[in-house]
Parts: sequence; structure tokens; C-alpha cells
Amino acid sequence: MNTGSSGTERVPGEVAVVSDETRADGVQGDQGLGSKAPAFIKRRRALHLSWQVGVFVVGLAVVVAGIVMLPLPGPGWVVIFGGMAIWATEFVWAQLVLRWTKRKVTEAAQRALDPKVRRRNITLTVIGLVIVGVLVGIYLWKFGVVMPWKIKDQ
Repeated sequence: MNTGSSGTERVPGEVAVVSDETRADGVQGDQGLGSKAPAFIKRRRALHLSWQVGVFVVGLAVVVAGIVMLPLPGPGWVVIFGGMAIWATEFVWAQLVLRWTKRKVTEAAQRALDPKVRRRNITLTVIGLVIVGVLVGIYLWKFGVVMPWKIKDQ
């Protein structure tokens, strides 16, 4: 691909190659980066700036809600990534973070599907369940089964 100063020029007949490699200036590929705001909003600077502030505030609220859900019941990480996706509609840095996260999750999923890793995980799970079973058996042998409503006050 022949790129000029704008990075969008192509030699006629050449096929564009999509790459996840990072360029020298730190930007990863060109496609999809930048504001997804409608054209009429982008044309007016004040409107576009207020649009970006609104997107940032909404994304921040979603991310904060996700952070609150981490120790509490709720899908904390899913909500945090949802907030990042909201930010990614306007901000290049959020788009790059989201791309990096998607790549890492995909790599982890591929590693988890590796037969050696699956065998190891199954073996460790079985060993853990046997240990828990033995401990529960020792507890029941020593103290027996006492239903909560039959516990006497001491």
C-alpha cells in the first residue's frame, strides 16, 4: 500500500491489507479510529465538543457503575467493557484499549482450548474436588450432620 501524508492513498489495482500491527507513531491501523458522531455534529465544533463531553460523561457513569459492581453482585467487568465501548465511539485511545483487550481475550480463549491446558485444568479441578470432599468427610465424621434449626443455644 502506498501511503502519503494522509495515509489514505492507494496504488490503483492494489489490494488493501488489514493489519493489527502498530505503526511508528503508535496508532494501530487506520480503519475505525476516530469519532463516530453524525456528520452534522462533526461540522460544528461547539456541538461536537458538547457531544464528546456527553459521551465521556455517559461512559464514565457506566464504568463507575461497573467498578461498583465488582465487589457487589452484578456483571462488573461486562459493564466496565460496555462503558469502554461507549467511549470508543468518540475517543481513539478507548478504541485502541478495546482492540488490545479483544486481542488479549481472544488469545486467552485460544490458549484455554489447547488440549494440554484443558487436561491440566481438569486434573487440577478433580484434585481440588477430592480435597474438598475429604475435608467435608472429616468434618461430618467428627461433628455429624446437624440441621440449623436443631442447634441448641449454649
